[in-house]
Amino acid sequence: MDEFDIEAVAEADLSDPVLVEGLPGVGHVGKLAAEHLVEEQEGTLVRRIYSTHLPPQVSVEEGLTQLACAEIHAVETDGQDLLVLTGDHQAQDTNGHYGLTDTFLDVAEELGVKRVFALGGVPTGELIEEYDVIGATTTEQQRDELEDAGVEFRGDEPAGGIVGVSGLLLGLGERRDVPAACLMGETSGYLVDPKSAQAVLEVLQDILEFEVDFGSLEDRAEEMEEVVRKIQEMEQSAPAATDEDLRYIG
Repeated sequence: MDEFDIEAVAEADLSDPVLVEGLPGVGHVGKLAAEHLVEEQEGTLVRRIYSTHLPPQVSVEEGLTQLACAEIHAVETDGQDLLVLTGDHQAQDTNGHYGLTDTFLDVAEELGVKRVFALGGVPTGELIEEYDVIGATTTEQQRDELEDAGVEFRGDEPAGGIVGVSGLLLGLGERRDVPAACLMGETSGYLVDPKSAQAVLEVLQDILEFEVDFGSLEDRAEEMEEVVRKIQEMEQSAPAATDEDLRYIG
């Protein structure tokens, strides 16, 4: 297998599609949002991208295996057509991140993409009630558009920048003159966060003028709220540590 290998699964019959990326990251926000789009809008798998920089493993579903890869789905909406990039893994090294992102952009260019949105989460380190969406973009025009849609721009946030494919889609996209933006939902960073994914999707659908049902995401959010509630109850009922408990023995 080549270092980066593209499998054409089907043709994408779309009009001026926008690339939307949602790979694993903080709170799985981007991954949840991207997968929700594909499931609710009945997306069609059009490309698989394999790489020796992805983990050396296969997934197993009902006894059938699939080599680790990223997938691109064609998604038709009542507004903007989309190419949605999903997957279970990011690259394991720096060269892989750069190479995979270049490959994603090559495929996007081949399929007519002229605009990119990366989706992800930004950690707050604490449980939150209101889910703001923070943005970063390569052009002032996009920044103005995102601000009108309620996206916040907070100086140097997120601290440390944007890493992985989400960040490189902006950096390498800019070098190709492809406008790119990243939408990051606030999340505690402790758990998978469907509420943050919904906040990000609500902004995206406003910008690209399509509608998607959030019923299944809301159900998952209720399940996660129950998990959080049980964790909080356990913390409150646990006995306070004493000096005797904290002694190191060894």
